[in-house]
Amino acid sequence: MNDNQSSGVELKNVVMKFGEHTVLHNIDLIIQPGSLTTLLGPSGCGKTTILRLIAGLELPTSGQVFLGDEDVSVLSASQRDVGMVFQSYALFPHMTVGENVGYGLKMMGIVPNERTERIKESLDSVGLDGYQSRFIDQLSGGQQQRVALARALVLKPKVMLFDEPLSNLDSKLRRQMREDIRRLQQELAVTAVYVTHDQDEALAVSDEVVVMKEGGIAQQGSPKHLYLNPDSKFVATFMGDANIVEGEVSNVGGESKIKIGDIEIAADSSEHYADGKTQIAIRPEALSLIRSTTEPSLQGKVLSRAYIGASTEYRVKVNGNELFLISPTGSEEFEIGDEVHVLITPPGISPIPD
Repeated sequence: MNDNQSSGVELKNVVMKFGEHTVLHNIDLIIQPGSLTTLLGPSGCGKTTILRLIAGLELPTSGQVFLGDEDVSVLSASQRDVGMVFQSYALFPHMTVGENVGYGLKMMGIVPNERTERIKESLDSVGLDGYQSRFIDQLSGGQQQRVALARALVLKPKVMLFDEPLSNLDSKLRRQMREDIRRLQQELAVTAVYVTHDQDEALAVSDEVVVMKEGGIAQQGSPKHLYLNPDSKFVATFMGDANIVEGEVSNVGGESKIKIGDIEIAADSSEHYADGKTQIAIRPEALSLIRSTTEPSLQGKVLSRAYIGASTEYRVKVNGNELFLISPTGSEEFEIGDEVHVLITPPGISPIPD
């Protein structure tokens, strides 16, 4: 469907100010052609501002924005080959689905026959062919989001931008739509930049994740690398759940060992960690409970439990720390007040460099 070759995106030393308030601090960011990169972070961290700078809805205070090899820093949104899907859908209620999808084509002067064919093709790609004559208020929220996606795709942009596109949908629809977005992005090999504050969403759809904090980039990498090897407490706790405990790293014969209480664990061999005491991030799935064991373990007491269907969540008091862990349904069950042993099993254990 996409006849255009996707473009990479690059921000060079970008600063963005609104009055005296600096929203972005010297951002350097490269997004590879044909990839889906997610900007992840809390409200106010600057992720949506970056999206608007790429779209041309804002112009940087200083620095440069490139689409491919072209410096588009001072070009308006209409001069950039970019499609955007908004959180609010931004559909025209007085137009039919077909008219909404074809609006941009009409403004470009595409002849009616070609417009009709491209509308059909775009709606078919999102599973809505045959809906051309319906009005927006006749659609569900998920269908409206698909129309917004089709409207962006029909223009065959070199870069697609998604601004919190699933936040108005329920959990089941969110999962379905994120799968559809990822499938279409890969089929079309279009460069996509996706903004969300939902960590699960970022992990599920991305080739790369850029974690943002207070107008800067905290860490960038593949979802798996960021999840298993966060380089700050902020990234560790923002990329899913993480228990932060005191531990110690030792390097012997080129191998790193992590000691937590009486437990010593071999660290990820692909990472190098400095010797000494440090904070350790432990993912909930790296912990398991057992009533008694001869294996090295941490002793504790169950503080709380919550059954959530596929698993049970526990909080356990261990040496002054509260550890959060998840046990799959079917595992041995424990009650509040039970004395337990906590086993730690990689992966999911990582020293925090800072």
